[in-house]
Amino acid sequence: MNDLVIMKNKQAVTSSLQVAETFDKEHKNIMRDIDKLLESGGSKLSREMFATGTYDNRGKQYPMYYMNCDGFTLLAMGFTGDKALQFKLQYIKAFNEMEQQVKFQVPSTLPEALRLAADQAEKISVLQPKADYTDSMLANKGLETISMIAKNYGYSTREFNKLLHGLGIQYKQGKTWLLYAKYQDEGYTHVEPYEYTNSDGIKQVRNTMKWTQVGQKFLYDFLKSKGIMPLVEQPA
Repeated sequence: MNDLVIMKNKQAVTSSLQVAETFDKEHKNIMRDIDKLLESGGSKLSREMFATGTYDNRGKQYPMYYMNCDGFTLLAMGFTGDKALQFKLQYIKAFNEMEQQVKFQVPSTLPEALRLAADQAEKISVLQPKADYTDSMLANKGLETISMIAKNYGYSTREFNKLLHGLGIQYKQGKTWLLYAKYQDEGYTHVEPYEYTNSDGIKQVRNTMKWTQVGQKFLYDFLKSKGIMPLVEQPA
């Protein structure tokens, strides 16, 4: 298997060709799925997650896409099965390792050094918003709904639940989202019943999962490691 993740324009990316090869899918189908994501605007960041490119096959040029970690996560949400899960985990590991290499690269020229200094200055400028977000999050001792957390990240509830599912954090049982076994005993969530009235006017009870303070901190750190930040910490 070729390298899952490569460096392009100083960013860790993979390609639609590599994804097709890894998951044993037709490249035209991967291209179709990406086109649908871009057309539907399922995520406001989708245009920043994918970039067009070309590849050569028998002397002819054909279109392809490059995607960063967020783009891959969005695309791979629909890939199911044990084998697919293992490949997703390999991709996440490859992205993390590549991003760590980028993080510790030492600038070799003056322009690169100036760029690094500017990047550091920009990071310092967002420390206060970050503190405001984490302070407010940790100050809330109660339970938080996923819809409110999703709103903080600029996602709809449905999109955010799918994102957490794609990242291997939760799964859906009936109409209730639950944590995968590795996270169930960490005190991240609390499942409680709530009463609602269905379309026939009949009162019914359904379980819903809410996030504890510890769980919200876990989500923040986990998503941050994937480059997904709350709105208050995103560049203007």
